[in-house]
Amino acid sequence: MIKLNLISGTRIPRNLLFGVAAMIAIAAGMTIYVWQMRARAVGAVASPAFGGPVAPPVSGPTEPVTLYVADDDAGILRAQPFKIPLPAGRQQRAEELLRNLVELYTAKSSPHSLGSGSEVRDVYLVDPGLAVIDINTAFAEGHRSGVLVEELTVASMVETLSANIPGVTRVKFLVDGKPRETLAGHADLTSFYDVTAVHQLAAELQSRP
Repeated sequence: MIKLNLISGTRIPRNLLFGVAAMIAIAAGMTIYVWQMRARAVGAVASPAFGGPVAPPVSGPTEPVTLYVADDDAGILRAQPFKIPLPAGRQQRAEELLRNLVELYTAKSSPHSLGSGSEVRDVYLVDPGLAVIDINTAFAEGHRSGVLVEELTVASMVETLSANIPGVTRVKFLVDGKPRETLAGHADLTSFYDVTAVHQLAAELQSRP
């Protein structure tokens, strides 16, 4: 802290006065800056997080689709017809199909229950024939562990996608946009799922007594 010796009759050099005035101005400026930054920080905490535009619910005429619904008690997949509203874009249609499938699985009377908060975040259609399904962490972390139950989830999603979106030949799964080794300890998520191979698995699951 700077002390000024204000003794009567003592002349204070002009350069010292200018120096003190400059330091006071700098200190005042820093005080204002700190208060502004603090106000911004408080505002950021107080305001809710916003991750981008929220897609509006799909509305309009419904279209017939086939969802491959897993049944845990029987250990099979069932091809079931539904009518749901679908957007025009190919990628958006793929997302809506899988989101409707997941809604079935998160319902109370689901034949193949998923954990609370399970969602399909995005579906990316990459030519030629590759579909990337991005599920959220709640989907993977809340999924029951077991070979059959995990196979049913993967086969259900791959079959539903390929049955309604022509041209899909391979499917890759991500969790929150990142690779993951397994779904819940068994179903391999590191590789690409060949749609033809999944068709064969689905046929076996559907033909079980």
